[in-house]
Order: sequence, then structure tokens, then C-alpha cells
Amino acid sequence: MRSYRREITVCLLLTAAVIAAYGQMIHHDFINFDDGEYITDNPHVRTGLSKENIVWAFTAFHSNNWHPLTWLSHALDCQLFGLNPGMHHIVNLLLHIANSILLFLLFKIMTGELWQSAFIAALFALHPMHVESVAWASERKDVLGAFFWILTMLAYLRYVRQPKLSRYFLIILLFTAGLMAKPMLVTLPFVLLLTDYWPLKRLIIKEKYYSILYEKLPLFFLAAGSGIVTIFAQKSGGQVRSLDTFPLGIRIGNSLISYIKYILKLIYPQNLAFHYPYPDPFPIGQAMIAGFVLTALSVSIIRQRQQRPYLLMGWLWYLGTLVPVIGLVQVATQAYSDRYSYIPFIGLSLIIAWGIADLMEKWTHRRIILGTAAGLLLILWTVASYIQTSYWKNSIRLFTHTLNVTENNYLAHNSLGAALEEQGRLDEAISNFREALQIKPDGTQAYYNMGVALEKQGKYDDSLKYLSEAVRLKPDFVNALYNLGIALKRRGDIQGAAKYFSQAVQLRPDFADAHNNLGTALSLMGKNDEAIRHYHESIRLRPDYAEAYNNLGTALKSQGKYESAMQSYQKALEINPKFSEAHLNWGIALGTLGDHNAAALHFSEAVRLKPDFADAHYSLGVALSRLGKNDQAMQHYQEALRLKPNFAVVHFNIGVLLAAQGDLKKAAEHFSEAVRIKPDYAEAYNNLGTIFALENNFKQAIVYYSKALEINPNLKDAAEKLEQASQLLRQSENPTGTP
Repeated sequence: MRSYRREITVCLLLTAAVIAAYGQMIHHDFINFDDGEYITDNPHVRTGLSKENIVWAFTAFHSNNWHPLTWLSHALDCQLFGLNPGMHHIVNLLLHIANSILLFLLFKIMTGELWQSAFIAALFALHPMHVESVAWASERKDVLGAFFWILTMLAYLRYVRQPKLSRYFLIILLFTAGLMAKPMLVTLPFVLLLTDYWPLKRLIIKEKYYSILYEKLPLFFLAAGSGIVTIFAQKSGGQVRSLDTFPLGIRIGNSLISYIKYILKLIYPQNLAFHYPYPDPFPIGQAMIAGFVLTALSVSIIRQRQQRPYLLMGWLWYLGTLVPVIGLVQVATQAYSDRYSYIPFIGLSLIIAWGIADLMEKWTHRRIILGTAAGLLLILWTVASYIQTSYWKNSIRLFTHTLNVTENNYLAHNSLGAALEEQGRLDEAISNFREALQIKPDGTQAYYNMGVALEKQGKYDDSLKYLSEAVRLKPDFVNALYNLGIALKRRGDIQGAAKYFSQAVQLRPDFADAHNNLGTALSLMGKNDEAIRHYHESIRLRPDYAEAYNNLGTALKSQGKYESAMQSYQKALEINPKFSEAHLNWGIALGTLGDHNAAALHFSEAVRLKPDFADAHYSLGVALSRLGKNDQAMQHYQEALRLKPNFAVVHFNIGVLLAAQGDLKKAAEHFSEAVRIKPDYAEAYNNLGTIFALENNFKQAIVYYSKALEINPNLKDAAEKLEQASQLLRQSENPTGTP
């Protein structure tokens, strides 16, 4: 019985080396480029696997792609691990280990060569160019797509050995799954033809050419369908760049340069970056040299196809699998990307593995030299990948490194600024946004991020300017529309805010925050029925949305539905027990129903959770006053004023307590302060009138009563007291009653 000890040893070494290089990812965060759209901010992913989310995965063109299995894998992670970034990264790591082992087994089965196959797998597993595909949570599509790619090839080998319909259906099934994980698998049928050339050598007999091509037709049809769907998805999201932006000649030139750059990065992986900007001005000379080098290499390889067929197979694998992402159809703005090398480098590693074996075939001590070199390479790749993986710890480290190794990088400045802004380092963030806009004056995302940062600094007018410019440049920019609504709401332009929130939810119906804020704006406009509908929708999209439950409760309370309102507040607190605003609102509802003891408990909890919560101190003061605990009420009123000096109603209530204690002078001071802050405060004018009437200053009392009635003609108490003060004034002016 054959022993598989060497194969098992290779698999164990691969696993150990990959864990050594990538194991640190368990401590890594999500990054702020795509991870939000793919995972953390995507309600169809973060809520886990559900019937609704599964339907969405198969029907949505979200993030300019159609890859339902990728969405479902992210949703499964959220189902199992929530939003723990380390576990999402570990799933990528496990898939990468599986891919490395499967790739080793694939070539071992295809060629029978152990060490060449081990070399291919080691380069795949440990080359630092592949770090981006593994360490970036959003690139699950790379590792998952490769998983199905290799499984499809293994199924194909099984079919070739013993053609059966059931085995062919397995190929179809795995290939379809791969296309639903990453559309880049469209080149796989082409690679299967290459394996027919070498090492399977099925094309030796010319009579079999047509049958071999014919058996691939269903795969090519599937690939064509996937390609059409992908182009449609990317065009619908505006990601496919026009020929005006990237002319065809420039695209061809950049493709030629990129083919050479990938080879150079394979040999010497220096200055690897998250994003490589398109060169400006474009280096036409480099493109011509690259075209010449590629042509010379291709001619040389074709001439050696008889003696060294692996050269042609590996070279065409490399060239062909890069075609969808080489930039002929330009998606986004990168010149090339590390992640695009994940599958194509297999072709180059194949050339290296068999080429070195051929070159050293007659060397003495060949095994010792190759073994030593392979061991050193394994160590070097592991260390290099470890270092490269460390840059992916968080957004700030990743984009700082990217700026250190690239020039004029708009995307890196913008993304670093966004990460700094999230940490509250607003001055540094704004500096990076300015750098980004100098590089790209029409940088929509940088205008948006600048607007958000300025809003956080309290520079609301400047914020509006930048957010408005972002919307002007891109009218369907959902986040900019949403934040423009936030800025207008903060300025008190509720109708303007509602307009932009409404546009945001029309463009992105699953935008829970926009539904919530649209509900708030509508509620402030008195449209509570519409507001409630949007609160319910935001909760449906995000069942753990405590703020939406709180706002729903407030809208229901304004309709007099106190029991339903309190149920909403209770739900908000179940989700977030430290939600002080929900305690405040629940207490207000209880107080309205007359249960001041229970109300005081909720207000006290709100104050405990948030000691600087002026509204909670005020409401607690009201409840304590209703319970006859005026001294304690006064303490909380005074604390509310300390926290919020222009709190008119607190001045009013302090005035009421002081007047009840007989301190009319101080009471009058607080009522006067109340009307200064709020000139239409009819009740405060009425109380000022009462104080002056008690002091027999009827003329001044009449002035205040009249002012109160001018503001609120229905203030019955002021009308009665005005009449009394007028009579008393007449009596005081005519004490004898002489007409």
C-alpha cells in the first residue's frame, strides 16, 4: 500500500507557514474601503442568513457585482460570529489554506511531480502579492472563487480519467458556484483547454480536437453569461470607465505595462500597496518597451513548445487569466492590483518550477541545492507576507503605508482621512482630504468626507458647501444626500433635510439610517403617520436599531398611544440598556399618564447613565416637584441650568419654586431670563405679571399680562388676572371711588 507521508508533510508545512504569516489577522480590524459596503453596513449581510437575505443575494447588483455565493458566505460569517472582524479574517485564512493544499494536490495528480507541485503551492500560499486577497475581508470573493476554481479542475481531472455524465455535471455545478463567487472564473474553460495541451496531452490526437472543444461549450456559455451579467452590474453602478476617461490606446498601453509589472512584483515584491494610481502623464515609452518584451517572450516560448510545453501552458495561463482585470475594460481607477495576481501567478510559478527542474537536471548535488533554495524561499516569503499582512491591521496603518510607497494617491489620502476622522483626529483628516482634492479636484468622495469632517468640527456652513458639491458632482451619491440632510436638520431646515433623506431612501431603499432620520424629520413636520412607516422600515432593515425604536416610541407618544410608545422604549432598552434617551422618553410617557414615581425612576437612570444630560435633570426635577420633593427638584433644575444655561423652561420652573417659597425677587429674575431666551414664552410673562401684581405694581403687571395674551390669546389665567389687575389699578388711582 502506497504511503502518502511526503504529501502529508507538504500539506502540514504549507498550513504551518500560512498560519505563521497570516495568523495575526485574528487581531485585525475591518478597513474602511469596501468592508462597510460588503459587511458592516450591509443590512442584508450583517443580519445573517435569512430567506429575505438569500433572495437579495441572488437578485441584487450590490457593490457593482453579482456574486451571490460571496454575499452568502459573508452573511454566514455574521450569523456565526456577528461583526467580529478577527473571525471574518480567519475564514479567509482557512479558505486560503484549503486553496493552497488543493492546488498542491491538483498539480501532483496532474503531473505526478511532488516537488514542482509543492513549489507552485508554496508560492501561491506565501507570496506577499497574495496578502491583499487574504487579509482584506471584502476580498472573500478571491479566496472563495479560487476554492471553486481548483475544485472544478480536480473534478475535470476525474472526468478526463473516466468520462461520465455525472462527473461532467459535477464540473458544471462547481464552475457555476465559482462564477457566483467571483466572475473572474470566466477564464477557467480556457485554462482547462490548456491542461488538455499540457500536462494531460489530450490534444496529441487531432481527431479529438473537436470533441475536446465541444465538451467545453457549456462552460464557455456559462462564462459568457456570467461576463454579460458582470458588465451589466458594473455599468449599472457606474464603475466601468468610459473611453473619454481612459482612451483605448492608454488602456492597451497600461495593460502591457501591467503584465510586466506583475512579473517584476513576482520576482521582487517591493513597495506593495493597496492602490496603484493610474500614471499621469502616461509613460508611452514604457508601454512600447513592455510590448516588445512581451512579444519577444511569447515568440521564444512558442518556439520551445515542443521541447518544453509547460512554458506555453504557464505563459498562456498567466496572460489569459489576467485578461478580465488587466484594464482593457477599465473598472475603477487602479492601474493594476495585487489581488488580481491570485490565480494568474499559478501560471508563472508553473514555468519557474518546471523550468528550474529542467535547467538543473544535470547538476551535481541538485537535490541539496534545490532543497536549500526552496527552504530559504519559504522563509523569505513567509517573513515578507507576515510584514505585508501587518500593514492590514487597520485602515490608518494600511493607507499610511500605501502613501509611503506610492505617489499622487488620491484614494489613499481620502481613505486615510476617513479613518482619521472616525478616530476624531479631524485636523489630520481634513489635511488628507485637502491633499486628495489637490490630486483630483473633482474627487466626489473627498468632497463628501471633507463635508462630514467639517460638520463634526461645527463648521456647518463650510460642511454644507462641500456636501453640496459632492451631490452636484454625483447627484445619486446616497451618503452625500443623507449627510446633507443631517446638516440641514442641524440648522433647523427640516423640510430641506426631509427632501434629501427622501432622495437617499429612494436611491437605496435598504438604508436604515436614512429611513430613521426621514422619520424624525417627518415627525418634526407633524407627519407622524409617515414617520412611523419609516421607523418601522428602518427597524425591519436593522432589527437591533435601538435609536429607531426610541424615535418610533416618541412618534407614537405624540399620537397619544402611550402603551405602544412604552413598548418601543422597552425594546430600545433591551437592545441597548445604556440608552439614556430611551429612559428619558419612557419617563415622560409615564409622567403624562400620572405615574410620577415610575417616571422619576427612569429619569434617575437616565441621569446615572449620562450625568451631563440636561433634559433628564430637568425632567427628573419636574417629577420630583410633582411628588412634593421640591428641594431635590431644585437641585436637578440647577444642574440642568449649569449644563444648559439657555434652558428657558428650567428658568421658568425654578421661578415657580422660588415664588412658592416667597422669594419673589429671584423668581422674577428667572422668569425674566426665561422670556429673554424665549421671547414668545406666554406663561413666563403671565407669572411675571403675577409677581408684580403681588407687589402692587399693577401697571407693570398689566404690561406682562397683556404681552402674555398677545402671544397666546387663549391663555385664560392671564386674561382673568389682567382684568383683576386693571380693576386694582383703577382702585389704587381712585381710592375714594370718585368718578
